[in-house]
Amino acid sequence: MASLTTWTDEALIALDTVAGRAASLVNPSVRVGVTGLSRAGKTVFISAFIHNLVHGGRLPLFEAQKSGRIARAFLEPQPDDAVPRFQYEDHVAALVDERVWPDSTRAISELRLTIEYESASGWGRLFSSGRLSVDIVDYPGEWLLDLPLLGKDYAAFSRDAFELASLPARREVAASWMDMAAKADPDAPADETEARRLAAAFTDYLRACKEDRRALSTLPPGRFLMPGDLDGSPALTFAPLPGLQGGAKGASLRAMMERRYEAYKTHVVKPFFRQHITRLDRQIVLIDAMQAINAGPEAVSDLERALGEILACFRPGGGNLLTDLFSRRIDRILVAATKADHIHHESHDRLQAIVRRLADGAIARAGFSGASVDVLAMAAVRATKEGTVRQGGETLPVIIGTPLAGEMIGDQTFDGETETAIFPGDLPERVGTLFEPGEWKPDEPPIRFVRFKPPRLERTAEGVTLSLPHIRLDRAIQFLVGDRLA
Repeated sequence: MASLTTWTDEALIALDTVAGRAASLVNPSVRVGVTGLSRAGKTVFISAFIHNLVHGGRLPLFEAQKSGRIARAFLEPQPDDAVPRFQYEDHVAALVDERVWPDSTRAISELRLTIEYESASGWGRLFSSGRLSVDIVDYPGEWLLDLPLLGKDYAAFSRDAFELASLPARREVAASWMDMAAKADPDAPADETEARRLAAAFTDYLRACKEDRRALSTLPPGRFLMPGDLDGSPALTFAPLPGLQGGAKGASLRAMMERRYEAYKTHVVKPFFRQHITRLDRQIVLIDAMQAINAGPEAVSDLERALGEILACFRPGGGNLLTDLFSRRIDRILVAATKADHIHHESHDRLQAIVRRLADGAIARAGFSGASVDVLAMAAVRATKEGTVRQGGETLPVIIGTPLAGEMIGDQTFDGETETAIFPGDLPERVGTLFEPGEWKPDEPPIRFVRFKPPRLERTAEGVTLSLPHIRLDRAIQFLVGDRLA
């Protein structure tokens, strides 16, 4: 991949890093990035992460808490006043009081959780402050997929977009946009109406790729689907054009598109990279692998492609005292498949093996090295319990929960109030099956996948509400910050 930064960018990054390191001398901190593609559960993960630490949740694999070395964990004002605060309290209220899933991530947000602890070693107790601030940075994975654009000019972006659109899983939904683009003359005079028509058609194609039944993941530019306050701006009113040769002519349609593409990179993508991605120490990437699995091998392959592009955008590796002063590097990355509570625990290790295959393929695709990468199958908030039912003389493992209103299995539509036992199916023992076209039909997915309401929280005899239940959240916390509390 071409370089994402210039010498000027690196100088600015170095200044930012020096300022951050100076602050960390007074108040030790670690910046943890949380990202993932839509509906992977970023908001739920952060809310559960904080809720379990603040309320002393059941985290047996989080060593500092298991050994009783955590004195307390509490929220503090975040260090970046210009970044919106992650609305933890609102999200927890939605989960606990209303039993609805909180709204998805639409923009950058941040929150500081401070942990007071006792070091496990005598030297640590002597020299450590016994206090660590965890700055959690929440951002959409769709924005991260824009970062490879920094290494591409407009012609390369257009060529790559049309190559993707020609793949079997995309060809049908791309047809209208590709037909419109084929009729456009790149050398014709710039026309705002034409630019808007092409941008709208291209956005419709991206949106169709994202639908559950396709579950495709590689969909740059990310702000086309999550425009925020840029909606309708010229920086978002461009689209790829086919068959580009040579340079753009004067005030042509291609010149207009090229200029707006470069503006998008300069004013949207590059600041996001410099101000947020280059300041991270640790990273978790959440993926909805089961939605891709049910959509078929093309969606699984596309998820692997997207994951590879995401990994290629990080700045991995450790350093020494001198280099760390001027440049932050991500030394730990966790790739986690969410919604493990939608399958029986007998399939959890199979889901984790699938994530390992995805991560290994993405690492190979990205040529990624220099950071510790681990994988996990988890549920930050567990919405189901497990049980068994007898059917036709056979005992079947089931999950028990309350499906969301409108969810369907076959001809049955759920009302959002009735607790139901569901046999979710089994993930295949041979992981490679999921990556091979023709192994199953779209109308015969391996998992009977429905979405459940958040759980009703248990209360103690004294009336105290317990922390949010989870699957393997403690392993995620241990990997991301456990060594910093040793």
